[in-house]
Amino acid sequence: MAEKRLVVGLMSGTSADAVDAALVETDGEAHVRLVAVAERPYAPDERALLRAAARAALELPAPGPHPLVSDAEAMLTAAHAQAVEALPGSADACLIGFHGATVAHRPDQGWTWQIGDGEALARATGRPVVHDFRSADMAAGGQGAPLAPGFHRAMAAGLPRPLAILNIGGVANISWLSDRGWGAFDTGPGNALIDDWVASHGAGPRDEDGALARAGRVHEDVLATLLDLPFFDQPGPKSLDRDDFSLQPVRGLSLADGAATLTAFTAEAVALALRQLPVGVGRLLVTGGGRHNGALMAALAARTGAQVAPVEAYGFDGDSLEAQAFAWLAVRVLEGLPTSWPETTGARHPVSGGRIARPERGPAVRA
Repeated sequence: MAEKRLVVGLMSGTSADAVDAALVETDGEAHVRLVAVAERPYAPDERALLRAAARAALELPAPGPHPLVSDAEAMLTAAHAQAVEALPGSADACLIGFHGATVAHRPDQGWTWQIGDGEALARATGRPVVHDFRSADMAAGGQGAPLAPGFHRAMAAGLPRPLAILNIGGVANISWLSDRGWGAFDTGPGNALIDDWVASHGAGPRDEDGALARAGRVHEDVLATLLDLPFFDQPGPKSLDRDDFSLQPVRGLSLADGAATLTAFTAEAVALALRQLPVGVGRLLVTGGGRHNGALMAALAARTGAQVAPVEAYGFDGDSLEAQAFAWLAVRVLEGLPTSWPETTGARHPVSGGRIARPERGPAVRA
């Protein structure tokens, strides 16, 4: 029987709103017990720094030195150390799974760029830190994303199939499970375009509960333009960068109409993804920040025809689910077990990714 360990999982997604921390008891296989959660929100200036670093990274031909990216990495690493410190019971954890943050993702060019100093976080917390989860998968021909589907499969082992788990962060990705197989891929935009649209109008960081979208009208001609991209015709596995989509098609719409049209874009992209699956999926479990947007949840139900419910309806904590995944993945790295599969990333073979940073190495970081 695999050893159960108490592990911290850390996630900072493409929405760049906060660091999510989860304390999990897990064996990296079937056993997963959530013990505690914490959130360390990013201040507006920190979020702005992360976005500026992402824009700078996308202008480079490959990962390399850049002052904005370096500043963002130092800030992000310190924020993660603070999240660990704030997590109840974290002092008893033996290991930390550290995703970092994606500033650029270019699988078509064979690279992805996650910032976050694993060595510094290990020194700051006094615990081994598993980090750099994506590089080995890309070296094996994979997309390097998404990485949570294996965890989704483990946590949903007792649920009736077929079903799909939809994670709506900045980008949306889907894990589908059936008795005949499984798989995963990015479906398209999640919250990122909606957030950027609302922020560009000075109306806050997001469309709270979809209030703007509900007040607006979907422009179907603009939606058709948004969907007219080769990505949506490609079979999975496939993955995206947060900034692969443009707001240009909705320029000129009112704030509310733009929010409504972009919300429909996220939902219709999921509907297209479901049609690509080799099995019919009638149940959609939604995790990530997008499940808090009532207009988006309604659009998903209307455009997919599926039964749509937040993962809480099945007893899971959607706010910490991705953080839990990186605790689970960290144990698998320690045990040499696969963290990605051909079905989920397109790698040539199952891959155990990730590197382990020990507390005795690397510069200290102040929490």
